[in-house]
Amino acid sequence: MNDLHEALRDDVRMLGDSLGQTIEKHLGKGFLEKVERVRKLAKAGRTGAESDRENLLAELKELSEDEMLPVTRAFTQFLNLANIAEEHHRVRRHQEICDLEATDSYVQLLKKLKKEGLPEKQILQTVQEMHVDLVLTAHPTEVNRRTLIQKYDSITDCLQGLDRGEPQHHRLNELISQIWHTDEIRQIRPTPIDEAKWGFAVIENSLWEAVPKFLKRLDGQTRAILGQGLPLDCSPVRFSSWMGGDRDGNPNVTAVVTEEVLMLSRWMAADLYIRDIDALRAELSMYNCNQELREQVGDAAEPYRHLLSEVRDSLDCTKNWIKQRLGKPSGDSNDTCPMLTSDKLLDPLMLCHRSLVECGMDIIAEGPLEDIIRRIGCFGMTLVRLDIRQSSDRHAQVFEEISQFYGLGSYNHWTEEGRQAFLLKELQSKRPLIPHDWQPSPEVREVLDTCKVVADADPASLGSYVISMASQPSDVLSVILLLREMGISHDIRVVPLFETLDDLDNARDCIDALLSVPWYKQYTHGHQEVMIGYSDSSKDAGQLAAAWGQFKAQEALTELCQAHDVHLTLFHGRGGTVGRGGGPSHTAILAQPPGSVDRSLRVTEQGEMIRFKFGIPELAIRNLELYTGAVLAATLSPAPLPQNVWRDQMEKMAETGLQAYRSVVRHDSQFVPYFRAVTPEQELSKLPLGSRPAKRKADGGVESLRAIPWIFAWTQIRLMLPAWLGSDTALETAVRNNELPLLHDMYEKWPFFRSYVDMLEMVLAKSDTRLTEYYESRLVSEELKVLGSSLRHRLNVAVEKVLDIKQSEGLLMANPVIQQSIDVRNPYIDPLHFLQAELLYRDRNHPDQRLEHALMVTMAGISAGMRNTG
Repeated sequence: MNDLHEALRDDVRMLGDSLGQTIEKHLGKGFLEKVERVRKLAKAGRTGAESDRENLLAELKELSEDEMLPVTRAFTQFLNLANIAEEHHRVRRHQEICDLEATDSYVQLLKKLKKEGLPEKQILQTVQEMHVDLVLTAHPTEVNRRTLIQKYDSITDCLQGLDRGEPQHHRLNELISQIWHTDEIRQIRPTPIDEAKWGFAVIENSLWEAVPKFLKRLDGQTRAILGQGLPLDCSPVRFSSWMGGDRDGNPNVTAVVTEEVLMLSRWMAADLYIRDIDALRAELSMYNCNQELREQVGDAAEPYRHLLSEVRDSLDCTKNWIKQRLGKPSGDSNDTCPMLTSDKLLDPLMLCHRSLVECGMDIIAEGPLEDIIRRIGCFGMTLVRLDIRQSSDRHAQVFEEISQFYGLGSYNHWTEEGRQAFLLKELQSKRPLIPHDWQPSPEVREVLDTCKVVADADPASLGSYVISMASQPSDVLSVILLLREMGISHDIRVVPLFETLDDLDNARDCIDALLSVPWYKQYTHGHQEVMIGYSDSSKDAGQLAAAWGQFKAQEALTELCQAHDVHLTLFHGRGGTVGRGGGPSHTAILAQPPGSVDRSLRVTEQGEMIRFKFGIPELAIRNLELYTGAVLAATLSPAPLPQNVWRDQMEKMAETGLQAYRSVVRHDSQFVPYFRAVTPEQELSKLPLGSRPAKRKADGGVESLRAIPWIFAWTQIRLMLPAWLGSDTALETAVRNNELPLLHDMYEKWPFFRSYVDMLEMVLAKSDTRLTEYYESRLVSEELKVLGSSLRHRLNVAVEKVLDIKQSEGLLMANPVIQQSIDVRNPYIDPLHFLQAELLYRDRNHPDQRLEHALMVTMAGISAGMRNTG
């Protein structure tokens, strides 16, 4: 173990030395010495006397405005390099230690399920029926530019080469020099097309390799324990995307963009399969084949290559067809050769597989051929399925304009019953609703154009149509009607997203009303999907009340759908941070209400977390295993129902937490001025993170701020307020009321509560009130500092209560790996915090473009150091 930790330290030291050499070469020895002095002072400031911290601040204040940018860049790039070394170390540790708990957790789970008396056939059938859908979203939390990510990936390749004894030092120095001479900050915001291409790149560079390895491993483990493996085209995990489909509050995602992304996704899949087929043709040079294949290829001397040549030609034709479609916005191509369905690619490959097996060449069949077959099971011919997301008020606007055109009054002023009656009548009508001579507003035209794109798209290329801010059955029925009017030929899943606490509390009644409508229940084909929003519910109610609201909503929906005899799939809109539902995915799945994970689960993977979880094939395989095992365990061996006394306690704490949170965020008149003064919230809009605006309304206040910049801003100053505010008061009140023994019992026996406390502990460990206090000293007026002092005190109360519940002397005592990761980074993040506060002060008083650039680099660096941003 010590040898492995030493290997990590060696990698960090090597990468840091290389960065130092690059800095020295281009900025001089004196500048490098200044950077090193800052680093040593920051390290001493963490462990030494207060004078060390004062010396650090003095050193930073002496920096000229021309030195600000290179110093912030030096610490930012070191943190990025440290992240690369740590990710590589995780892979190395996983491979070298062969920790049974880590590497064979799926095997242990299968043994456990058998020991519990579950029949092998039932376990096997459950694995085959599982549908875990990981939905890649372009939420703007990935700070790093794509060009830098590619260079970081190349550094990972070099570290792997060094472990194999290959000479890689020159290439490492070259890459680090390239990184130093590349601007960290995008000059322009990425477009939705750029974001979609970034998502495709993660698949191309990592998941394309990882998925067949994961599935082959899963098959072997299943076969070893249950005596039977999985079908070759069985994939319990699949991928969807919101990139190019999520138009909620993003005017840059248009119908034209969605249509292009659908085509690009298909083009990327065809291109990747062509490379696979070319490699396979090189391998399958055999002349022996079975009668079935011989009948298809005639007297070809190399039957497998002959058949694969036809497959390749068809894939090539598919790419040309897509190019033609992208070149002309409307109209269909007359070309009939494109390979658009999975079976067209799968059938000839399965024929090759059968032939090889029947001719005694099993070992050949099990090679690259099976890899491609397994990829088809996961990625199909469309790479990902694209979800569409739009806000409920945009759909209502369509019917408002239609009702006004027909002289039916105002749709927006009708009762919910009136809306439902109107929509159901129109859904069953044989005449069209939308008039030919109608001229809708541009906003309504865009909604209708999107529905037309969805209606015309191949059903296999689409996931769900998600309605944000849904609260009533009419929100769902209106979308179905619009899609029908635009000519859709299949019943796409229309998914209400319940986001605020009130919406979560109302979710059961909304879905009950829908499923009680015979027409709608028939439309579902026995499957209802519901999305649970984590970000906005936490922003609305605080983390504690939101977590309990989410739990209760899922519990009620599970019970309801069972009563209606409808299968429920819950779609979890989790972000990367705790304040947005983040944390270890497998822990979160096992903490869900019993019965709520029944073979199927959808979950968003957002921003930089996509790269952290799936950017390296070995890490991707591990995370896919964790998802599969967690969903299988939650399906077949769910946690017991919570005791009533636990539920009562959570109800009390959630209500206390809700009131405490809102008393500050909504009702304290000093809160908004304090938030805007102490955090870089307003400057954040200058950072070109993603294609989506930071606010839903350009002139809105904090209430209109999206959950991502809301959390990003608090993370930058290390107060982490969204993740703990409200929990402090709730836990303190419970302890004061002598309920600590009950909290101990809940923590020990209830996965939901344990997960909540552990996530709270992790985020509190990343907070730092001394840094927050420094931001206040530079940026906040005297009258607002009273609120700041109160919030810092409350954070410390939250820390005390978590330690009381965990019966621990310090945070993360049971998780030294995370604690070490935080400790290692702090000396490099601290200078960025102090510089950011100084830059904010200078930029607000004397704006300067040089300062603004350096300020954006500090935001990127702190994000890199914290490992999750929004």
